[in-house]
Amino acid sequence: MKAARLFALGTVGGLIGVWAMVAGGCASEQQQKGHELYSHYCMHCHGENGRQNEGFNWSSMSDPKPKDLSNKSEMGTFKDEDIFNTISRDMKDTSPGGDKIGDDDFAVPTMPTFKYTLSEDEIWAIVGYVRGLHGMKLEFKVEERKNELAAALQAAQSKSDQAKQAYEAAEKKASDEAEKKSEELKKDVDADESSYAKELAAMIQAKKELDVAQAALTNFATRPGKGVNVARPDLTVKPEQVAEMVELGKRLYSNKYGCNGCHSIGTEGGKVGPALDRAGFRLNGTWIYRWVKNPQAMKPETRMPALGLSDADAKAVTMYLGTLRAPKPDAPIEKPAG
Repeated sequence: MKAARLFALGTVGGLIGVWAMVAGGCASEQQQKGHELYSHYCMHCHGENGRQNEGFNWSSMSDPKPKDLSNKSEMGTFKDEDIFNTISRDMKDTSPGGDKIGDDDFAVPTMPTFKYTLSEDEIWAIVGYVRGLHGMKLEFKVEERKNELAAALQAAQSKSDQAKQAYEAAEKKASDEAEKKSEELKKDVDADESSYAKELAAMIQAKKELDVAQAALTNFATRPGKGVNVARPDLTVKPEQVAEMVELGKRLYSNKYGCNGCHSIGTEGGKVGPALDRAGFRLNGTWIYRWVKNPQAMKPETRMPALGLSDADAKAVTMYLGTLRAPKPDAPIEKPAG
């Protein structure tokens, strides 16, 4: 199954690699972009060349370990779109009774999504970089994709303009007829809204399609969470719901958002991010909530991606982290001099 084959493709850091150089040995802008993204988000888990046990966090990862991205015999079986959809997806709750996971769904919690952190163009740069790790090139036509989105936006704009004109004409006709009747009857007559209801509905639908097309083109080149600040949350919870909320947050921490891939609690977990044993002492709830919702809004260059947490999930994870209050480690005993 595709999901089984992709199961170990990712881990905390994403899938990126070394792309082939163009003639003359100079990297193109897209290749350079892939290299920079890989170095920033991925090298700590996947290593410089995408080989197993290269990244400093590799040995701390739970199974499945990151796949050998340099293995052409295996990586060559995946389409460009398969790798893209692994990097850009919604996270799945793998807990018993959690989200429904289909045969073709990729659901490895410790491989984060970059859907809410990077632009589509950046993710395609990542895919191309991965291809280079195993001696292949990106076949997907990124420039054609951009042109298609631009054409779709232009068509949607034209359709919206036409629908607006048709609505305004129908509304004016109804208004003129009402005004004429008012003069004939010597009393106020309201315009018949039902006479242009069809045009109104068409205009509203065309505007929705325009918004979708605009968002698609914007997301192609612009990071989705850029400039989006998270409002202060209401973290109040009824006393009888606290234990249940904390337990939910603990489950989401490991089984949906894979926080343990980068963070440690005790002796378990990754070493990319800070240990969270004492998060309940060090961090306040509002900060935790805003951070897990959109890390880039608080620290643009952080390596932690936005994982698409819903408000409810963010609140549950915040509640759980607030319970982590391990005692300070004993100070090391100093050896006597001499």
